[in-house]
Amino acid sequence: MASAALELMGFFLGLLGMLGNLVTTVLPYWQISAHIGSNIVTAVATMRGLWMECVYQSTGAFQCETYNSMLALPADMQASRALMVISVVLSILAIALASLGMQCTVCLEGSGAIKSRVAGASGGMFLAAGFLALIPIAWTTHEVVQTFYHPTVPSSMKYELGECLYIGLASSLISMLGGGMLCVSCCEEQNGGRGRRPGGGYPYPVGGGMSGTGLRTMSQNYRNPTNTASRGQTLIRTTSGSSGSTAQRGPGAKRPAAAGYDITGYV
Repeated sequence: MASAALELMGFFLGLLGMLGNLVTTVLPYWQISAHIGSNIVTAVATMRGLWMECVYQSTGAFQCETYNSMLALPADMQASRALMVISVVLSILAIALASLGMQCTVCLEGSGAIKSRVAGASGGMFLAAGFLALIPIAWTTHEVVQTFYHPTVPSSMKYELGECLYIGLASSLISMLGGGMLCVSCCEEQNGGRGRRPGGGYPYPVGGGMSGTGLRTMSQNYRNPTNTASRGQTLIRTTSGSSGSTAQRGPGAKRPAAAGYDITGYV
């Protein structure tokens, strides 16, 4: 039950991380023009993303223009595009695998350990997707911060961190957390399946019909030490399963009735 809860939590966290990475990849709010120094005109704001560059005017006009050539872009932007696309594709594949491998689904039912391994593989793909999305976000953040504090760069060429960088950072961490939960649930399920023990204590035998099993059943009757009217404290042992100990009493002998405890078990 605990592993199923971990799987559901990891699946929904991975799904949320995939949606966040998709929004981060599509929207152009990676870098926003900084209004500092001589660049204090706030009537126009420039936003840059992986696929387009947009301009927002105070009159409400919003214009976007895609990059004309992909090969003419800087190498870091090309790498960021590739990593973000791969991250989204891996997240989609991980969601499909998690839908097959989770315990709450009927897919691959009765396949044994294969179902849990599929769930663990989806968790690994979520981890890889979050890590791949974290690389371009961290690199772009580093570049923006370094350019902003560089003294030789003019104020009109400086940018601030956009909303997509914050969304992408949170989404990549959430995706990695969901993948880790799926992997842990897979490990717990496999360990529990190998080392599970039946509960309920020791299986005490009932009656005397276990003579062929080779086990000896011992019954001990202890007299109550507070009973002073009896002849004394006696201990009567009867052992079944042994051929030599049954001839100690006659066939018509009766066990003396006494208040005490009756303990049965294996010896």
